[in-house]
Amino acid sequence: MPETVTTQKSYPLANQLRQHSPLVFGCMNLGGGWNSNPLSAADIAQTHKIIDAALDAGIRIFDHADIYTFGKAEQAFGKVLAERPELRQQMALQSKCGIRFADDTNPQRYDFSEQWITESVNNILRRLQTEQLDILLLHRPDPLMEPAEVAAAFAKLTASGKVKHFGVSNMQQHQMALLQDTILEPFVVNQLELSLSHLAWLDEGTTAGCSGQGPVNFSCGTIEYCRRNNIQLQAWGSLSQGLFSGKDVSQQPAQVQATAKLVQQLAAEYQVTKEAIVLGWLMRHPANIQPVIGTTSIERIKACAEAPVVQLSREHWYALYLSARGSALP
Repeated sequence: MPETVTTQKSYPLANQLRQHSPLVFGCMNLGGGWNSNPLSAADIAQTHKIIDAALDAGIRIFDHADIYTFGKAEQAFGKVLAERPELRQQMALQSKCGIRFADDTNPQRYDFSEQWITESVNNILRRLQTEQLDILLLHRPDPLMEPAEVAAAFAKLTASGKVKHFGVSNMQQHQMALLQDTILEPFVVNQLELSLSHLAWLDEGTTAGCSGQGPVNFSCGTIEYCRRNNIQLQAWGSLSQGLFSGKDVSQQPAQVQATAKLVQQLAAEYQVTKEAIVLGWLMRHPANIQPVIGTTSIERIKACAEAPVVQLSREHWYALYLSARGSALP
């Protein structure tokens, strides 16, 4: 990882990650799709173009997972790094492990065993054709996780130099705290689904103690836990798959149509792209959220690059929240 992202006692790593790269590029759609087709020259060529576009847009963190397009996303990325090794010094590589697909003899499952974590990292490094991951995330909570096993895996990966920093994905505060009781390495990232179309992370706090409010399916205090412990919040699904920034919403509920219209109005007022408004809304939150974008459109990558300059007013931020929520605050 570049020097600007290394740990300093006086400067939390989360802040450095965000300043190093306000946005993260999610590589989930690289490698030719979720199919059994072999990696092609066209897939590798597309990956070259996307990496260049992301770097030109100021994006320096690239997010992978061992399951993305069944491993082909990492393979395509690794082919590019092998052809252009100088790129490795311009980026931080992040990947995830822990999800295992069903096969002929076993069900779908999550696996945080020491053996699977270490085996997964070895395979990730081989596919990416690099010697070290800057950040490893545990992908989804494993109900059978034993913190001591995770700690042992992390200690080995740290000692061998295969992983520099660790984090989690889709975890609530109590799960993180349980692991951190045993793991010596502090978590630096928690990647959650946070967006204008997925508001449980906001509603959890604003509806606390209010009668008549429906369940939000988001663990109480997770956002605050991450803020208190200098854990960078990364938002997957941050663009809501274009729902408010260009997708046809004529058949969508009234609140979605109204929000898409408001995004368009604010884009004109702030003189930025609609993508910048959608992402800028997330980044306006004091948790300093780092959006993960997964588009393979070069033009949309460029459009997202305008997000860090957007400074939404409090009134505009709330207008978007209320519009997307489709109801008044308690």
